[in-house]
Amino acid sequence: MESAADAAQVRPGFRERVETVLREHWREPVIGLRLGDADLRFAVPGRRPDGTVEGEGLVREGFLTVARGIGAAVGFVAYLASAAGSGGGKGERAVHVTGPADAQVLEPLDLLRRAKGPWLVCSPTSVALVETGSTYLDPADAPEPRILWEARGADAPAVSFRKRTLTWPDGSRFAFPLRSRTEDQYLRQFLSHPDEVRWPE
Repeated sequence: MESAADAAQVRPGFRERVETVLREHWREPVIGLRLGDADLRFAVPGRRPDGTVEGEGLVREGFLTVARGIGAAVGFVAYLASAAGSGGGKGERAVHVTGPADAQVLEPLDLLRRAKGPWLVCSPTSVALVETGSTYLDPADAPEPRILWEARGADAPAVSFRKRTLTWPDGSRFAFPLRSRTEDQYLRQFLSHPDEVRWPE
């Protein structure tokens, strides 16, 4: 059941608009999933953990490093306080993007990182990343969904909804985070064991 918090994060009507646009574009059944906000972690040669290119913006990066250090210290103190009360934990952040230097995953993910309302839309033959802008708005006041990136047929990455991954031919991978439990529940209704998809009609 959808919580009030989840409903506030993605107002009713956004998914329907996104799926309608891509269904008409591809003329295939689609599944649209609101992705988590683009705070993604990278493990790709030539990229920093936040996805920015190594070596770019060195002066600005120096100031940001100091700010991050202060923020990290505050965050670490908060983490220790939290871990002490909850029995501890590793505190490691999940890596979402992996692959070799110049990986195929980088082009779509660079576009995704700038999106304010990112969606992953899949069909039996195609994959797209879509931008709707803020999903807190009334859908009637929001801009039309915009395709940021798409791949079809042999160019499309392999999708595993159960593992929540997109995998490109060069082995690069995006472990996509869903926005909320509502998205997880929506996806589950289309899955069969082990990783078969019952596409909506």
